[in-house]
Amino acid sequence: MSSSASESFVVWDAAAPSSDSNNDDTESLASISSSVLSSDSADSDAQREWEASLEQLQLLLTMVIVPFAGKYLGRKFAYWSWAKYMDWAHNIEVRYTNKKTFSAAGAAEAAMSL
Repeated sequence: MSSSASESFVVWDAAAPSSDSNNDDTESLASISSSVLSSDSADSDAQREWEASLEQLQLLLTMVIVPFAGKYLGRKFAYWSWAKYMDWAHNIEVRYTNKKTFSAAGAAEAAMSL
């Protein structure tokens, strides 16, 4: 009884596969040239180089440019707000005699501690 139950689930193929049909299957596949394979590796190398350069730019941005810009703009805002406070609270006008020197000194101070 158990042998008939197991045979009911088996599907028999009328034409048994031969070695000729296996060859036909492989011949119908598209052949891949070696130039295509080498271009894939070149593309992946180029992709890896691109991702490495993006990572370097991200590190440059986060480690150097953003802190420098933050310090420089923060000092500019601090000097501006202090001048506004002194004018409002104590009626003292703060004047910068040489704006270029003031800007260069602010940039130098911001860069000194990086």
